[in-house]
Amino acid sequence: MLTVVWPLALILLPLPFIFWRHQTVQAEGGRLQLPGISQTGKANITSHSRQSRKRYWLMWSLLVLAIARPQWLGDPIELPSQGRDLMLAVDLSGSMQIEDMVINGKVVDRFTLIQHVVSEFIERRKGDRIGLILFADHAYLQAPLTQDRRSVAQFLKEAQIGLVGKQTAIGESIALAVKRFDKMDESNRVLILLTDGSNNAGNIDPEQAAQIAANRKVTIYTVGVGADVMERRTLFGRERVNPSMDLDENQLKHIADVTHGRYFRARNSQELEQIYQEVDKLEPVSRDQLSYRPQAELFYWPLALALLTSIWIALGQLSLFSRTKNPIPSATPRGDVR
Repeated sequence: MLTVVWPLALILLPLPFIFWRHQTVQAEGGRLQLPGISQTGKANITSHSRQSRKRYWLMWSLLVLAIARPQWLGDPIELPSQGRDLMLAVDLSGSMQIEDMVINGKVVDRFTLIQHVVSEFIERRKGDRIGLILFADHAYLQAPLTQDRRSVAQFLKEAQIGLVGKQTAIGESIALAVKRFDKMDESNRVLILLTDGSNNAGNIDPEQAAQIAANRKVTIYTVGVGADVMERRTLFGRERVNPSMDLDENQLKHIADVTHGRYFRARNSQELEQIYQEVDKLEPVSRDQLSYRPQAELFYWPLALALLTSIWIALGQLSLFSRTKNPIPSATPRGDVR
């Protein structure tokens, strides 16, 4: 269905006619006779003026239509009436750039793996409301709980390591998620926390934040990201090191146990995907039936046509200027040469 967002803007359509009418009345009150212009020239200018007015009105009408914002509304689409409320808290600290993960045979950093796997996880959550928290030195809400999975996945894709600092504020991310869940009356209240380190920033202790979450009936699934062994080159050859020495698994397990959740160890993409099955076991919560109508903006079509019409008017003015500047001389009879 075709509609306009601001229909009152259409009352501006007759404005040029009012202006031209006023201009015509003033001109008839005192006509100015210009010397050197023949009746034919006057007729040509008058004819061109009428054509110009039509073009100006066409351009004005297209501009007014663009201002009114025409839209195409699709058929109503009902949203799922049952689903889960899941908040994702993703670590963006500096250690997330350690390259100890593998995707399809290619070595990548930890955050790239999270982006790859969690994006697929978000895509599968049809009917669920997803929120996104990014944390490092502090925790920030990047996306509130929403059924717009595409936008949440895009926010995660655009995030960058170090965007909000280099350290790890696990306690703040938990507290922020609890605060957002407090606004939900009926909710599963599930937080999925993905990190590769231990809490070393923020103003809230993780154990204290976990206790608050348990009191508010928020279930936390913690995910420790990072490989156990990684080879690196040194001056004395290759050596094997543990890149996850900073990962505090005991703390993450405690957070999960206090909130009746579960701790996952993600050394690779397969282990990270285990959380799929665990979340699927959660009972969906019934919600009010909602619907939305997809809409497409159409204002750029009349706007583009108005631009083309302005070019048409400019070309017409140039043509008139060239004709009046270089008029074609009329033929006059020559006298006999004696």
